[in-house]
Amino acid sequence: MTPVTCMAGRKLALFGLGGSGIATALALKAGGADVLAFDDNPKSIEKAQAAGLTTADLRDADWSSFSALVLAPGVPLTHPAPHWTVGLAQAAGVEIIGDVELFCRERSATAPDAPFVAITGTNGKSTTTALVAHILRKAGFDVQMGGNIGTAILSLEPPARDRIHVVEMSSFQIDLTPSLAPTVGLLLNITPDHLDRHGTIENYAAIKERLVAAAGTAAVGIDDAPSRAIAERLAAAGRNLLVLSEDMLPRDGYHFEGTRIFATLGTSTRKVADLKGIGSLRGAHNAQNAAAAIAVAEALGLEAEEIEAGLRTFPGLQHRMEEIGQLGDVIFVNDSKATNADSTEKALLSFERIFWILGGKEKAGGIEPLRALFTKIDKAYLIGEATDAFAATLGDEVPFMRCGTLDNAVSAAAEDARASGAEEPVVLLSPACASYDQYPNFEVRGDHFRQLVRALPGVQMRG
Repeated sequence: MTPVTCMAGRKLALFGLGGSGIATALALKAGGADVLAFDDNPKSIEKAQAAGLTTADLRDADWSSFSALVLAPGVPLTHPAPHWTVGLAQAAGVEIIGDVELFCRERSATAPDAPFVAITGTNGKSTTTALVAHILRKAGFDVQMGGNIGTAILSLEPPARDRIHVVEMSSFQIDLTPSLAPTVGLLLNITPDHLDRHGTIENYAAIKERLVAAAGTAAVGIDDAPSRAIAERLAAAGRNLLVLSEDMLPRDGYHFEGTRIFATLGTSTRKVADLKGIGSLRGAHNAQNAAAAIAVAEALGLEAEEIEAGLRTFPGLQHRMEEIGQLGDVIFVNDSKATNADSTEKALLSFERIFWILGGKEKAGGIEPLRALFTKIDKAYLIGEATDAFAATLGDEVPFMRCGTLDNAVSAAAEDARASGAEEPVVLLSPACASYDQYPNFEVRGDHFRQLVRALPGVQMRG
């Protein structure tokens, strides 16, 4: 835990008592703050009370006594309409902040030189965060990883000069962190997302920009227009900037060609890594993630040998392009985290002979955006609510089987892949759907896939 000592003696309102909300309230309490917490869900309030927290309906509170409202990132700040607590705080002139802001203030007050890496982007931020943390740990550093990737930031150990915090941040979290100034700030990419919470792509991009605006070193992907504009503004302001691209670079930074990653400094370009043979970093999207991770590692002073060792031993992110086992020549890949077509596209681009398990609770647009990749599919195995819709989209272009459940799909796909005679057939769970029709979340779906693969006779599991 990171006790928030910089708020000692102050009274704060806190709304949102999920996992990170309770962790935040406990960290504030441990640091000497007086916290009054609330949630719209009575069960969440009961959990908070069981944890020893003071709760009360904030509609009845004296807002003039609060120094700040600490808001959970999942609670609307602006769109589609501000939460009622936001209106009360604004009417009373009370600032609204989040848990990462509390961490930033504690770091500033107690360990301003503590290394702090903040990572964001519409796509790839979880894999890149995990990869950065792995490279640093492999090199022998004390690394604390958290934020949007899973562990609440205030549940991590406190900032210290010899400890590196690697934190994934969503746009919701950035919006609640006005003093964000990481040692290294990484912005991977920006594509339309969460517009129901930010109103427009311009608002969304402006929030993402805050992560790199005050960073000691800013690393920014420039392969989309909003991110490229951000990089140009940082360069014009004289910031310490590295750019990331699939193409040769107009300024200092990193680019990749196939599996090879290059660094450019001035007029000099050098190869820094080759991802060939690293199963956990297959595909162009992972080459971009690796280039970004290398940029962070070199900015923190790591040597090429240390970075290479980290890349070669990276196990991958659970449920994201995760090679979990092999049966003869057949590889089983758990990509349960791919809950929309855009995410599944990255997986389909990474393999050639695919026995594709897909379906669940359909997202807008379905799998129509993936039509150009149907030639890679030997056969599809449909599960869940989306079965009829996906069958209609596949039509006569892709052979498919209506399997209903994941159990049936794994059994059929494994048998067909083994019989295919392909050099490296892949049974790929990449559903392009939410899981909620059959599973509580994508993690449970992915874990079930792993269990089913493990039960296949003769399979060799990895990890």
